[in-house]
Amino acid sequence: MLLSTPTKPNQELCDVIARHWQGNQAATALPRVRLVRSDTPTLPVAVVYQPILYIVAQGAKRALLGASVVEYSAGQCLLVSVDLPVTGAVIQASPEAPYLAFALALDTAVLADMLLALPSPPTGAPSPGLAVSPVTPDVLDAVLRLLRLLDTPAHIPMLAPLVEREILYRLLTGAQAPMLRQIAMAHSQLVHIGRAIGWIRSHFAEPLRIDTVAQQVHMTASTFHRHFKAVTAMSPLQYQKQIRLQEARRLLLAGQADAASIGFAVGYESPSQFSREYARMFGQSPLRDAVRLRTEGALVEV
Repeated sequence: MLLSTPTKPNQELCDVIARHWQGNQAATALPRVRLVRSDTPTLPVAVVYQPILYIVAQGAKRALLGASVVEYSAGQCLLVSVDLPVTGAVIQASPEAPYLAFALALDTAVLADMLLALPSPPTGAPSPGLAVSPVTPDVLDAVLRLLRLLDTPAHIPMLAPLVEREILYRLLTGAQAPMLRQIAMAHSQLVHIGRAIGWIRSHFAEPLRIDTVAQQVHMTASTFHRHFKAVTAMSPLQYQKQIRLQEARRLLLAGQADAASIGFAVGYESPSQFSREYARMFGQSPLRDAVRLRTEGALVEV
């Protein structure tokens, strides 16, 4: 896939990220902002994306959500509205042209406050929890002004909240507005699904009873299942399985126990089922995968 030459504003975004990046997934002095860089393509890494605005300044990345494959490259942004288990990999990067990205965690409280001053559109079915779109000039301009504050840190406490609100306003009035509005609307279907996701993540090792979770979010089982899949691109059971296996992978890499014990800890009753489903998701048995990742140092989310 051929990528277009970055525009001048996008080149400035590359320059600012490269100048202020100080380590992989570097946090910054700006609240909720981190900068990302990779000098090489990466192996697929399974992580949980939380609500975020993610803008690629240079290079390209591929993400797998359920059975859906999404690619995003320079000049595009990724918006995530709920916690989603995603497998991602940088697919275009080199030391001469590294992968560079900007990430802003979405402050749902600020979004909700801003919605009070905006017209209320009609509500509908929940939007998918992940979407890719071009970065609009007004969003890119605001992001650049936010990042320029890293050159004058004394101005961050006063000016950063104002620029962040502008970014959120541009998003709330842009192409992905329906998704973002649902995040902040207390009674939206997306918020109910988000609560269900939070419950599943907190109780991932327990048997999942759809009726019980549906009742907690005041939906029938069939409505809950339909809306859950519309948002996450997977069924509740598939979601739980991915969360279980991601946690198992983290425990394996930490060397906290043997594979069988970890399988039981994350909710599997059969070591053979755990090993089989782990290999199906990550391509190798638990122990071989852990050895490979420790050797290659590849478990880094970028």
